[in-house]
Amino acid sequence: MNSAARREPAALAHDAVLAVRDLRKRYGDATVVDGFSFEIGRGECCALLGPNGAGKTTTLRLCLGLTDPDGGEIRLLDEPVPLRAREARVRVGVVPQMDNLDPDFTVAENLLIYGRYFGLRDDVVRARIPALLDFASLAHKHDARIPELSGGMKRRLTLARALVNDPDFIFMDEPTTGLDPQARHLIWERLKQLLARGKTILLTTHFMDEAERLADRLAVIDRGRKIAEGAPRDLIAAHIEPHVVEVYGDGATEWARDVGKRHAARLEVTGETAFCYAADPAALLRDLADRAGLRYLHRPANLEDLFLKLTGREMREDA
Repeated sequence: MNSAARREPAALAHDAVLAVRDLRKRYGDATVVDGFSFEIGRGECCALLGPNGAGKTTTLRLCLGLTDPDGGEIRLLDEPVPLRAREARVRVGVVPQMDNLDPDFTVAENLLIYGRYFGLRDDVVRARIPALLDFASLAHKHDARIPELSGGMKRRLTLARALVNDPDFIFMDEPTTGLDPQARHLIWERLKQLLARGKTILLTTHFMDEAERLADRLAVIDRGRKIAEGAPRDLIAAHIEPHVVEVYGDGATEWARDVGKRHAARLEVTGETAFCYAADPAALLRDLADRAGLRYLHRPANLEDLFLKLTGREMREDA
């Protein structure tokens, strides 16, 4: 264990539920987390955004004490991590990226067994199970076995399981990946309820609308380094022109080279689509109105525009 991780992190903010300073982790020659610092206040939802391999999941594992850092300081729920990670995790819930429910047990039994990991008595967990299943809209599946559940049901059960110890802090690693829109919206509503109850959430996600709906603050990380941090709308206003005109169809590339570059503050061409960013899109829209062969969409700038500007549009291989 690195000596920096053992040192009492006196420089960290003691009013933060999670405080991280200059966190570092390497695997061989690869630097996965490179001097990452951030803090989360009580009752706040913070989202980590980044391409595949940016270091999001490793950061969560470091904060939970499941992986030892090579440098930096972490304080979770007033406990130094990894030195007292076990004590901190008693008050933490975790929704992992992949569901790891036990297929040999029923829905209710999965909650009961999980409660034992926290030293909870069976009668205490049994008393909590009805409310947890109601919260996850799974009361009718109390005695169902895991293979009988849909993907959305399994994800909701994983969320309910993370709450069995009534945690103060919840870590969520891509909680809605692979879900259909209805299941995603249901989980969003449940997360909002948790925040309204004063819970603190740190989540990683690839869904920009998820981050914008849920996060009070977000950090964009790339190649292990934080490249932007702030409230979603504040970051969009600081980095992106307010109007976006997407132009696509036959001739869009030629139009972009001729007209788009003259009237857009910033122009990006990807495949057969031109993205025109502008403070005033009037000239672009006037020209497009007379071009029957082109299709276009005029919309306000969003979090995806911010993400792509900061991290690029090229594909990344999974880490």
